[in-house]
Amino acid sequence: MTVSVIAEVAAGAEDLSLWPASTQWLPHGGLAVGGVSLAEVADRFDTPAYVLDEGEVRGRCRTYREAFPDADVLYAAKAFLSRAMVRWVREEGLGLDTCSAGELELAVTAGFPPERIVLHGNAKSPRDLEAALRLGVGRIVIDSPSEIARIAAAVGPGGHQKVMVRVVPGVSAGGHDKIRTGTDDQKFGLSLTDGGAQHAVSRILGRPRLELTGLHCHIGSQITEVKPYLVALRRMVGLMARIRDAHGVVLPELDMGGGHGIAYRPGEPVLDPASLARRLHAELVEGCAAARLAVPRLLVEPGRAVVGPAGIALYRVLAVKHTRDRVFVAVDGGMSDNPRPALYGVRYAPRLIGRAPTAGPRTTTVVGRHCEAGDVLAADVELPGDIHPGDLLAVPVAGAYQLSMASGYNLVGRPAVVAVHEGSARLLVRRETLDDFRSRDIGG
Repeated sequence: MTVSVIAEVAAGAEDLSLWPASTQWLPHGGLAVGGVSLAEVADRFDTPAYVLDEGEVRGRCRTYREAFPDADVLYAAKAFLSRAMVRWVREEGLGLDTCSAGELELAVTAGFPPERIVLHGNAKSPRDLEAALRLGVGRIVIDSPSEIARIAAAVGPGGHQKVMVRVVPGVSAGGHDKIRTGTDDQKFGLSLTDGGAQHAVSRILGRPRLELTGLHCHIGSQITEVKPYLVALRRMVGLMARIRDAHGVVLPELDMGGGHGIAYRPGEPVLDPASLARRLHAELVEGCAAARLAVPRLLVEPGRAVVGPAGIALYRVLAVKHTRDRVFVAVDGGMSDNPRPALYGVRYAPRLIGRAPTAGPRTTTVVGRHCEAGDVLAADVELPGDIHPGDLLAVPVAGAYQLSMASGYNLVGRPAVVAVHEGSARLLVRRETLDDFRSRDIGG
């Protein structure tokens, strides 16, 4: 290795804190993930593209299994789902948290055991419930009073379905107002404060076709502190004790949801699974002892924390525009493949790869190709001053809530997903094409 390459590695070492553990520097500004050059991935599969490090996904699944050895860890499929992801999660011993018939069908047809699947959703359609009952889903989380009678009727005479109740514990947590779900002023769950949760429990216990196995709560997303989870857990244990006192029923399960925060830019805080597990367990044991309550089995639902840091988005630069106050770098993707900056103000840390820069850093705004002023992928980031059309940008921490939230805006088509692992790359999800749009458009 030359002196210049060694210096480059030393200078950039800190940047790799956001990247998969397999990430390595290559000469002349190159970067490899899973033993595969990202520039070669872009050349072979075109851009925009998502690159998913299989080893990183599996490693993060194992981290959760080790942190929560006596709990059920359910991967939240809404973060990202594909047949390969289903297989990885199954092989690593996690359960699955789904929100629709589509996610359910994909998971089960890909070989995932339905009894290890939980179905969520604040407004489950008849198709969602039909699929859950037909496939034999392990749990259905009841989110509103009307679902109780609907599910009981759909189960039919002699049928049986395990359910949980989603409780709103009155805890505000999360990285943005739109992803805070633990308070009474949003659409999810049944309130602890107004008695809605307790009333739902009473109604379910009166339905012999429904088996209430436990309570569920999800207080928000992108949470980086343990304290809100502990506050929510104490309130949930208190409700379980009241249910015991009122109905003589000891619920065996408590699902504390997910929302575990990760870093999108260097220096941002993260939620450590081991610390969360340790403190949740201690709080659960102490709270149950005080309430003279048997300790329920804990469930957690990480999604972003499993797949987010395993993903990289690749873009080609199409144009560079210098205005009086700003430098705009326009790429071949945008809000159709990543709406999160527009929705939540999320900030990313893109970097130039594939060549060594010849100029120092300059404050730059990376924008997409769509007809929206809000189509900004990364505002006020440092990129080389000599960036030009044809350059390749890589954006780390791109595995969660990007492809799953992608749209057909401007008929650009959703990107491909490429898995990298032990020196090889393979296509997981092909690029959406004009033929796909044509085949769906049957009018004339």
